[in-house]
Amino acid sequence: MRFLLRLPQTHLRKLSCSMSVLMGSKQFLDFCLVPSFVASSSSLSPSHTSGRQRQLSSVSGRCRPVFASRPVSKNSPYHHKTNGLSSSYTSISKAPAPVDPEEEADKRTVQTRLANLRRKLAENGIDAENCPSGQYSGLICPKCEGGESGEKSLSLYISPDGSSATWNCFRGKCGLKGGVRVDGRFTSGDSIEKVERKVTVESLELEPLCDEIKDYFAARMISAKTLERNRVMQKRIGDEIVIAFTYWQRGELVSCKYRYLTKKFFQEKNTRRVFYGLDDIEKASEIIIVEGEIDKLAMEEAGFRNCVSVPDGAPASVSAKETPSEAKDTKYKFLWNCNDYLKKVKRIIIATDGDGPGQALAEEVARRLGKERCWRVKWPKKSEDELCKDANEVLMSKGPHSLSEAIQSAEPYPIQGLFRFKEFFDEIDAYYHRTHGHEYGVSTGWKTLDNFYSVVPGELTVVTGVPNSGKSEWIDALLCNLNHSVGWKFTLCSMENKVRDHGRKLLEKHVEKPFFDANYGRTVPRMSVEELDEGKQWLNDTFSLIRCEMDSLPNISWVLERAKAAVLRYGIRGLVIDPYNELDHQRTPGQTETEYVSQMLTKIKRFAQHHSCHVWFVAHPKQLQQWDGGPPNLYDISGSAHFINKCDNGIVIHRNRDENAGPLDLVQICVRKVRNKVAGQIGDAHLCYDRATGLYSDSPITPEKPERRSNRRS
Repeated sequence: MRFLLRLPQTHLRKLSCSMSVLMGSKQFLDFCLVPSFVASSSSLSPSHTSGRQRQLSSVSGRCRPVFASRPVSKNSPYHHKTNGLSSSYTSISKAPAPVDPEEEADKRTVQTRLANLRRKLAENGIDAENCPSGQYSGLICPKCEGGESGEKSLSLYISPDGSSATWNCFRGKCGLKGGVRVDGRFTSGDSIEKVERKVTVESLELEPLCDEIKDYFAARMISAKTLERNRVMQKRIGDEIVIAFTYWQRGELVSCKYRYLTKKFFQEKNTRRVFYGLDDIEKASEIIIVEGEIDKLAMEEAGFRNCVSVPDGAPASVSAKETPSEAKDTKYKFLWNCNDYLKKVKRIIIATDGDGPGQALAEEVARRLGKERCWRVKWPKKSEDELCKDANEVLMSKGPHSLSEAIQSAEPYPIQGLFRFKEFFDEIDAYYHRTHGHEYGVSTGWKTLDNFYSVVPGELTVVTGVPNSGKSEWIDALLCNLNHSVGWKFTLCSMENKVRDHGRKLLEKHVEKPFFDANYGRTVPRMSVEELDEGKQWLNDTFSLIRCEMDSLPNISWVLERAKAAVLRYGIRGLVIDPYNELDHQRTPGQTETEYVSQMLTKIKRFAQHHSCHVWFVAHPKQLQQWDGGPPNLYDISGSAHFINKCDNGIVIHRNRDENAGPLDLVQICVRKVRNKVAGQIGDAHLCYDRATGLYSDSPITPEKPERRSNRRS
């Protein structure tokens, strides 16, 4: 063989002319023959054949031609490239059958389509390289990846002509479904439209019910009359008889659903999907929707013919996605197909199963039909520990009267944010009987102030006053009183105070002794180390701190997030934000300060109400021009009038600076707004401030209001 490959072209041409001689040459046969031909040659003995095959087995596969009277086409699968030999030497076999050019062109078109289709499938995460056309293939779903077991749950079908493909994942928790065409008309999530089949009773080979099936329904308390009116039939499949629930629309059979007595269902393919019993609601203004055909029949036994059943059962759970458009809502296509019947219905009673999937179906149906016209059924108890599952179970265990009562007692379908007072009667009763506690508010600890202000959980109190009036001191004293009387805990967001200074002030009020042996303590002895240690434990148990450790100021949302964590972690009942101007108040473009303040206070009030937590919010007044020394007004708060408009309580703290008006330790608590009349009223209370301990006490005197000095120049 090596000798032949080294021959020059001139020798090869001579060799070609001497074919008849070479055909009889042993060396040429060793080079050209394939084992099958040698084995089948009748001119060789078995022993000769065996030796010849051993010789041929060492010949390279690249150099094995077959006999042909003319060269094989390069398009043929039998064509092999050679090491320099002419095709006349390497293609020695019978001539192939004539090829139809049109057939070859069609094959090439299909192959091109398949290549493009597989590329589009790959874009959707589906590897279809080894999936043939014209049949179903099982693959790993690109969405759920077959779950924990890694099963091939995705069914892929490629059309025989390679123009389209559809897929469907049969895992209940996934349900990925879609289709794609080479021309791009369909994309992932759309199914290729199918032509609806026309069916008849005769074409489906349906039969009247036999006695065995009638007895089965009789055990479920469904009468033969109801079965006949709803045209329930049967079908023979092999040796079995299955129940046939026929679906009709305006007198025309459009589909059929079958049920084995073992509760296995299947439907006629490519038929119209509509409600079961659709014609029974054509002129109804009030309808009932149930989950299964037998439940529809049970409703008729209870006197309700205006009832339909969904055709496909219930989903595993409510979809977290938005409701799709009509074109993409394939799971609930039956609702859109019945839109002419449903759009004139004013009241829809949803009576699906009481289990999780049944309630998920109720939610999916209600969100499509409009919850404002939907009512929901709660099934009665089957036993003390178990509720009835569906309409047929109520009929069987309780009778038609109980089923009728359940329908008539249906309640409006809940709509988020919309309530009736009936839903709050328990809370109102508890409020009336004062079983929740603190219905009148919690005492401040000062009798003179309790007449005007008490602390109600879930309210917002705005506190203001000119600088150095004692706003923060008074709030700290109030918190200590609330902790000592009812055990409340608090979170402090106090940006102006150092932690050590704030801790000192709180400890002095708790221990009732000065922290230092300094001038402000006068003759009162300093707290001992033992008292300090006890006070530190009280501080840790009673208060938590919100401190921003970043360079930038925190905004109100950041503060409320930490306060929410304090509610859940420490059980706080009060939050102090002191003061307003120490927060970040960056506004969105085009937003005024008034709009921003309104939005901020709304967030604070929602936090207070949701967590039943009282919030004290300290806000400084704007710079007072020509101040006469009297207490400012709530409308003087810097920023917006919303500080008084939105708060539940508005308090002004004012310290006496005029010896003629009374003692200099006299503090005036001006209650300027009380939204809840149960908790207080507008008025003034006077407290005495002890500088040594930071404590406040009821004042024995109520000074007269001094005349306001004129600010006009004489």
